[in-house]
Amino acid sequence: MRIFPTVPAPAPTTVDAVLAAAHGPDIINDSLTIATHLSPIANTLGNDTLAYFNQLAHIAALDLTVARTIEPHLDALTILTQANPVDLSRITVDHNSTWGVFAANTPGHGLHAHPSPHGPTISGTKTWCSLADHLTHALVTATNPDNTTSLYAIALTDGITIDSHDWAARGLTHITTSTITCTDVPAIPIGPPNWYLERPGFTWGGIAVAAIWYGAARAIAQQLYHHNPHREPDQIALAAIGHTDIELENARHALEIAATLIDTGHATGKHGTILALRTRSIVAAAAEHTITHVGHATGPAPLTLNKTHARRVADLTVYLRQHHAQRDHATLGKHLLNTTNTP
Repeated sequence: MRIFPTVPAPAPTTVDAVLAAAHGPDIINDSLTIATHLSPIANTLGNDTLAYFNQLAHIAALDLTVARTIEPHLDALTILTQANPVDLSRITVDHNSTWGVFAANTPGHGLHAHPSPHGPTISGTKTWCSLADHLTHALVTATNPDNTTSLYAIALTDGITIDSHDWAARGLTHITTSTITCTDVPAIPIGPPNWYLERPGFTWGGIAVAAIWYGAARAIAQQLYHHNPHREPDQIALAAIGHTDIELENARHALEIAATLIDTGHATGKHGTILALRTRSIVAAAAEHTITHVGHATGPAPLTLNKTHARRVADLTVYLRQHHAQRDHATLGKHLLNTTNTP
Protein backbone atom coordinates (compact mmCIF):
# COMPACT_ATOMS: atom_id res chain seq x y z
CA MET A 1 0.00 0.00 0.00
CA ARG A 2 1.54 3.28 -1.16
CA ILE A 3 0.44 6.00 1.25
CA PHE A 4 1.80 8.87 -0.85
CA PRO A 5 2.36 7.66 -4.45
CA THR A 6 5.33 9.96 -5.11
CA VAL A 7 7.29 8.94 -2.01
CA PRO A 8 9.01 5.57 -1.47
CA ALA A 9 7.82 3.32 1.32
CA PRO A 10 9.96 3.04 4.47
CA ALA A 11 12.95 0.73 4.41
CA PRO A 12 12.11 -2.97 4.83
CA THR A 13 14.13 -3.01 8.06
CA THR A 14 11.84 -0.34 9.49
CA VAL A 15 8.73 -2.24 8.40
CA ASP A 16 10.04 -5.45 9.97
CA ALA A 17 10.91 -3.65 13.21
CA VAL A 18 7.45 -2.07 13.43
CA LEU A 19 5.70 -5.39 12.87
CA ALA A 20 7.94 -7.11 15.42
CA ALA A 21 7.20 -4.41 17.99
CA ALA A 22 3.47 -4.55 17.28
CA HIS A 23 3.33 -8.29 17.92
CA GLY A 24 5.97 -8.47 20.63
CA PRO A 25 5.65 -8.51 24.42
CA ASP A 26 7.04 -4.98 24.99
CA ILE A 27 5.51 -2.78 22.32
CA ILE A 28 6.33 0.57 23.94
CA ASN A 29 10.01 0.01 24.64
CA ASP A 30 10.47 -1.70 21.29
CA SER A 31 8.77 1.25 19.60
CA LEU A 32 11.03 3.68 21.43
CA THR A 33 14.04 1.76 20.14
CA ILE A 34 12.68 2.25 16.63
CA ALA A 35 12.20 5.94 17.43
CA THR A 36 15.87 6.37 18.30
CA HIS A 37 16.87 4.68 15.04
CA LEU A 38 14.58 7.05 13.13
CA SER A 39 15.90 10.15 14.91
CA PRO A 40 17.69 11.48 11.79
CA ILE A 41 14.40 11.95 9.93
CA ALA A 42 13.46 14.69 12.41
CA ASN A 43 15.68 16.95 10.32
CA THR A 44 13.42 16.50 7.27
CA LEU A 45 10.44 18.37 8.73
CA GLY A 46 10.70 21.74 7.02
CA ASN A 47 12.79 20.74 4.01
CA ASP A 48 11.52 17.31 2.90
CA THR A 49 8.27 17.33 4.81
CA LEU A 50 6.33 14.87 2.70
CA ALA A 51 9.00 12.25 3.36
CA TYR A 52 8.53 12.91 7.09
CA PHE A 53 4.75 12.59 6.80
CA ASN A 54 5.19 9.46 4.70
CA GLN A 55 7.27 7.68 7.34
CA LEU A 56 4.73 8.40 10.06
CA ALA A 57 1.73 7.49 7.89
CA HIS A 58 3.26 4.19 6.78
CA ILE A 59 4.11 3.24 10.35
CA ALA A 60 0.57 4.14 11.42
CA ALA A 61 -0.85 1.91 8.70
CA LEU A 62 1.16 -0.96 10.17
CA ASP A 63 0.40 -0.22 13.82
CA LEU A 64 -1.02 2.91 15.39
CA THR A 65 0.43 2.33 18.84
CA VAL A 66 3.94 2.18 17.39
CA ALA A 67 3.34 5.39 15.43
CA ARG A 68 1.82 7.14 18.46
CA THR A 69 4.93 6.22 20.46
CA ILE A 70 7.42 7.35 17.84
CA GLU A 71 5.78 10.67 16.91
CA PRO A 72 6.46 12.69 20.11
CA HIS A 73 10.10 11.60 20.14
CA LEU A 74 10.56 12.90 16.60
CA ASP A 75 8.53 16.02 17.41
CA ALA A 76 10.84 16.82 20.31
CA LEU A 77 13.90 16.37 18.13
CA THR A 78 12.48 18.68 15.46
CA ILE A 79 11.91 21.31 18.14
CA LEU A 80 15.48 20.95 19.39
CA THR A 81 16.70 21.22 15.80
CA GLN A 82 14.76 24.45 15.29
CA ALA A 83 16.18 26.00 18.46
CA ASN A 84 19.67 27.40 18.85
CA PRO A 85 22.07 24.65 20.01
CA VAL A 86 22.12 24.16 23.77
CA ASP A 87 24.28 22.11 26.13
CA LEU A 88 22.14 19.24 27.44
CA SER A 89 24.90 17.56 29.46
CA ARG A 90 23.33 18.75 32.72
CA ILE A 91 20.46 16.31 32.11
CA THR A 92 22.59 13.51 30.60
CA VAL A 93 21.30 13.22 27.05
CA ASP A 94 22.75 10.71 24.59
CA HIS A 95 21.73 8.98 21.35
CA ASN A 96 19.62 6.47 23.29
CA SER A 97 17.54 9.17 24.98
CA THR A 98 13.81 9.06 24.28
CA TRP A 99 11.72 12.21 24.31
CA GLY A 100 8.21 13.48 24.83
CA VAL A 101 6.66 16.93 24.57
CA PHE A 102 4.48 17.92 27.53
CA ALA A 103 2.86 21.27 26.77
CA ALA A 104 -0.76 20.89 27.91
CA ASN A 105 -2.22 23.60 30.12
CA THR A 106 -4.90 22.43 32.53
CA PRO A 107 -6.58 24.69 35.12
CA GLY A 108 -5.21 23.97 38.57
CA HIS A 109 -1.98 22.49 37.22
CA GLY A 110 1.23 24.00 35.97
CA LEU A 111 4.99 23.96 36.13
CA HIS A 112 6.95 26.95 37.43
CA ALA A 113 10.60 27.70 36.73
CA HIS A 114 12.90 29.15 39.36
CA PRO A 115 16.54 30.26 39.24
CA SER A 116 19.16 28.36 41.23
CA PRO A 117 22.96 28.57 41.53
CA HIS A 118 23.34 25.64 39.12
CA GLY A 119 20.71 26.74 36.61
CA PRO A 120 16.91 26.80 36.43
CA THR A 121 14.76 24.23 38.17
CA ILE A 122 11.05 23.54 37.77
CA SER A 123 8.40 22.50 40.25
CA GLY A 124 4.68 21.84 40.03
CA THR A 125 2.38 19.49 38.14
CA LYS A 126 1.75 18.85 34.45
CA THR A 127 -1.15 16.81 33.06
CA TRP A 128 -1.45 14.82 29.81
CA CYS A 129 2.12 13.54 29.88
CA SER A 130 1.97 10.55 27.55
CA LEU A 131 4.51 7.77 28.13
CA ALA A 132 6.15 9.65 31.00
CA ASP A 133 6.68 6.28 32.67
CA HIS A 134 8.76 5.03 29.71
CA LEU A 135 10.66 8.07 28.41
CA THR A 136 14.04 9.31 29.58
CA HIS A 137 13.54 13.01 28.79
CA ALA A 138 10.88 15.56 27.90
CA LEU A 139 10.39 19.08 26.67
CA VAL A 140 7.95 20.84 29.00
CA THR A 141 6.40 24.28 29.13
CA ALA A 142 6.72 26.18 32.39
CA THR A 143 5.90 29.65 33.69
CA ASN A 144 8.85 31.90 34.47
CA PRO A 145 9.03 34.30 37.45
CA ASP A 146 8.07 37.19 35.11
CA ASN A 147 4.96 35.24 33.96
CA THR A 148 6.34 34.51 30.50
CA THR A 149 6.32 30.91 29.29
CA SER A 150 9.41 28.99 28.28
CA LEU A 151 10.19 25.55 27.00
CA TYR A 152 12.58 23.48 29.12
CA ALA A 153 14.34 20.16 28.65
CA ILE A 154 14.27 17.85 31.67
CA ALA A 155 15.26 14.31 32.57
CA LEU A 156 12.37 12.19 33.80
CA THR A 157 14.29 10.80 36.75
CA ASP A 158 15.10 12.41 40.10
CA GLY A 159 12.56 14.82 41.54
CA ILE A 160 9.64 13.51 39.48
CA THR A 161 6.67 11.39 40.50
CA ILE A 162 4.29 9.94 37.92
CA ASP A 163 0.59 9.29 38.53
CA SER A 164 -1.44 7.39 35.94
CA HIS A 165 -4.01 5.68 38.16
CA ASP A 166 -7.00 7.45 36.53
CA TRP A 167 -6.13 6.32 32.99
CA ALA A 168 -8.94 4.14 31.60
CA ALA A 169 -8.48 4.21 27.83
CA ARG A 170 -9.88 1.39 25.70
CA GLY A 171 -8.03 2.54 22.60
CA LEU A 172 -4.26 3.05 22.48
CA THR A 173 -4.29 1.05 25.70
CA HIS A 174 -0.51 0.81 25.89
CA ILE A 175 -0.08 4.60 25.70
CA THR A 176 -0.35 5.50 29.36
CA THR A 177 -0.89 9.21 29.95
CA SER A 178 0.06 10.55 33.36
CA THR A 179 0.23 13.58 35.58
CA ILE A 180 3.78 14.34 36.62
CA THR A 181 4.80 16.21 39.75
CA CYS A 182 8.19 17.94 39.65
CA THR A 183 10.17 19.07 42.69
CA ASP A 184 13.22 21.22 41.94
CA VAL A 185 13.94 19.32 38.74
CA PRO A 186 16.99 20.62 36.80
CA ALA A 187 15.78 22.26 33.60
CA ILE A 188 17.54 23.65 30.53
CA PRO A 189 15.83 26.49 28.64
CA ILE A 190 15.15 25.78 24.98
CA GLY A 191 14.90 29.09 23.16
CA PRO A 192 13.98 32.45 24.71
CA PRO A 193 10.70 33.07 26.56
CA ASN A 194 7.61 32.46 24.41
CA TRP A 195 9.75 30.98 21.61
CA TYR A 196 7.98 27.61 21.71
CA LEU A 197 4.63 29.12 20.72
CA GLU A 198 6.07 31.73 18.33
CA ARG A 199 8.57 29.59 16.39
CA PRO A 200 7.89 29.08 12.68
CA GLY A 201 7.31 25.34 13.05
CA PHE A 202 4.90 25.40 15.98
CA THR A 203 1.96 24.11 13.92
CA TRP A 204 3.87 21.61 11.79
CA GLY A 205 3.90 18.87 14.41
CA GLY A 206 0.10 18.95 14.53
CA ILE A 207 -0.03 18.34 10.78
CA ALA A 208 2.38 15.43 11.23
CA VAL A 209 -0.10 13.91 13.68
CA ALA A 210 -2.75 14.21 10.97
CA ALA A 211 -0.48 12.21 8.66
CA ILE A 212 -0.64 9.43 11.26
CA TRP A 213 -4.43 9.57 11.30
CA TYR A 214 -4.38 9.35 7.52
CA GLY A 215 -2.14 6.28 7.48
CA ALA A 216 -4.30 4.47 10.01
CA ALA A 217 -7.47 5.36 8.10
CA ARG A 218 -5.93 3.97 4.90
CA ALA A 219 -5.35 0.68 6.70
CA ILE A 220 -8.92 0.60 8.05
CA ALA A 221 -10.27 1.20 4.54
CA GLN A 222 -8.51 -1.94 3.33
CA GLN A 223 -11.15 -3.93 5.20
CA LEU A 224 -13.61 -2.96 2.46
CA TYR A 225 -11.52 -4.76 -0.14
CA HIS A 226 -10.94 -7.94 1.83
CA HIS A 227 -14.05 -8.30 3.99
CA ASN A 228 -15.70 -11.21 2.16
CA PRO A 229 -13.73 -12.50 -0.83
CA HIS A 230 -16.35 -15.18 -1.50
CA ARG A 231 -19.19 -12.75 -2.22
CA GLU A 232 -19.60 -10.06 -4.83
CA PRO A 233 -19.81 -6.63 -3.15
CA ASP A 234 -23.33 -5.18 -3.14
CA GLN A 235 -24.23 -1.54 -3.78
CA ILE A 236 -23.66 -0.61 -0.13
CA ALA A 237 -20.15 -2.03 -0.21
CA LEU A 238 -19.37 -0.36 -3.53
CA ALA A 239 -20.66 2.98 -2.27
CA ALA A 240 -18.52 2.65 0.85
CA ILE A 241 -15.44 1.97 -1.28
CA GLY A 242 -16.21 5.05 -3.37
CA HIS A 243 -16.89 7.28 -0.37
CA THR A 244 -13.73 6.28 1.46
CA ASP A 245 -11.62 6.67 -1.66
CA ILE A 246 -12.86 10.24 -2.14
CA GLU A 247 -12.36 11.12 1.53
CA LEU A 248 -8.88 9.65 1.74
CA GLU A 249 -7.75 11.19 -1.54
CA ASN A 250 -8.88 14.58 -0.23
CA ALA A 251 -6.88 13.95 2.93
CA ARG A 252 -3.82 12.92 0.95
CA HIS A 253 -3.97 16.02 -1.22
CA ALA A 254 -4.36 18.23 1.85
CA LEU A 255 -1.25 16.71 3.43
CA GLU A 256 0.73 17.02 0.20
CA ILE A 257 -0.25 20.68 -0.13
CA ALA A 258 0.68 21.28 3.51
CA ALA A 259 4.08 19.66 3.00
CA THR A 260 4.79 21.87 -0.01
CA LEU A 261 3.76 25.03 1.84
CA ILE A 262 5.95 24.09 4.80
CA ASP A 263 8.97 23.40 2.60
CA THR A 264 8.57 26.64 0.66
CA GLY A 265 8.27 28.86 3.74
CA HIS A 266 4.55 29.59 3.39
CA ALA A 267 3.42 27.90 6.62
CA THR A 268 4.61 30.22 9.36
CA GLY A 269 2.78 32.57 11.69
CA LYS A 270 -0.93 33.02 11.03
CA HIS A 271 -0.64 31.16 7.72
CA GLY A 272 0.80 28.13 9.52
CA THR A 273 -2.01 28.24 12.05
CA ILE A 274 -4.69 28.34 9.36
CA LEU A 275 -2.97 25.60 7.38
CA ALA A 276 -2.76 23.31 10.42
CA LEU A 277 -6.38 23.86 11.43
CA ARG A 278 -7.58 23.29 7.88
CA THR A 279 -5.43 20.24 7.16
CA ARG A 280 -6.10 18.53 10.48
CA SER A 281 -9.84 19.08 10.04
CA ILE A 282 -9.84 17.62 6.53
CA VAL A 283 -7.88 14.56 7.61
CA ALA A 284 -9.84 14.05 10.83
CA ALA A 285 -13.13 14.16 8.91
CA ALA A 286 -11.80 11.68 6.36
CA ALA A 287 -10.66 9.32 9.09
CA GLU A 288 -13.94 9.52 11.00
CA HIS A 289 -15.97 8.99 7.82
CA THR A 290 -13.77 6.05 6.89
CA ILE A 291 -14.47 4.38 10.23
CA THR A 292 -18.20 4.98 9.70
CA HIS A 293 -18.34 3.80 6.08
CA VAL A 294 -16.32 0.67 6.82
CA GLY A 295 -18.50 -0.12 9.82
CA HIS A 296 -21.72 0.33 7.86
CA ALA A 297 -20.50 -1.81 4.98
CA THR A 298 -18.94 -4.66 6.93
CA GLY A 299 -21.13 -4.93 10.02
CA PRO A 300 -19.98 -6.22 13.41
CA ALA A 301 -17.83 -9.13 12.27
CA PRO A 302 -14.52 -7.30 11.72
CA LEU A 303 -14.95 -5.39 14.99
CA THR A 304 -15.54 -8.58 16.95
CA LEU A 305 -13.57 -11.26 15.12
CA ASN A 306 -10.58 -9.41 13.62
CA LYS A 307 -8.29 -8.33 16.46
CA THR A 308 -6.07 -6.16 14.29
CA HIS A 309 -8.97 -4.26 12.74
CA ALA A 310 -10.84 -3.90 16.03
CA ARG A 311 -7.76 -2.52 17.79
CA ARG A 312 -6.98 -0.18 14.90
CA VAL A 313 -10.49 1.29 14.99
CA ALA A 314 -10.40 1.70 18.76
CA ASP A 315 -6.91 3.24 18.65
CA LEU A 316 -7.75 5.71 15.90
CA THR A 317 -11.02 6.69 17.58
CA VAL A 318 -9.09 7.75 20.68
CA TYR A 319 -6.26 9.40 18.75
CA LEU A 320 -8.68 11.49 16.67
CA ARG A 321 -9.88 13.24 19.77
CA GLN A 322 -6.69 15.27 19.67
CA HIS A 323 -8.69 17.10 17.01
CA HIS A 324 -11.16 19.36 18.77
CA ALA A 325 -13.91 19.09 16.14
CA GLN A 326 -16.24 22.10 16.13
CA ARG A 327 -13.97 24.05 18.45
CA ASP A 328 -11.18 23.80 15.89
CA HIS A 329 -13.62 24.74 13.13
CA ALA A 330 -14.63 27.83 15.10
CA THR A 331 -10.98 28.72 15.69
CA LEU A 332 -10.33 28.37 11.97
CA GLY A 333 -13.29 30.61 11.19
CA LYS A 334 -12.02 33.26 13.59
CA HIS A 335 -8.58 33.24 11.99
CA LEU A 336 -10.07 33.42 8.50
CA LEU A 337 -12.19 36.44 9.41
CA ASN A 338 -9.11 38.18 10.79
CA THR A 339 -6.85 37.31 7.85
CA THR A 340 -7.01 38.87 4.40
CA ASN A 341 -4.51 36.54 2.70
CA THR A 342 -5.06 32.87 3.46
CA PRO A 343 -2.61 30.19 2.26
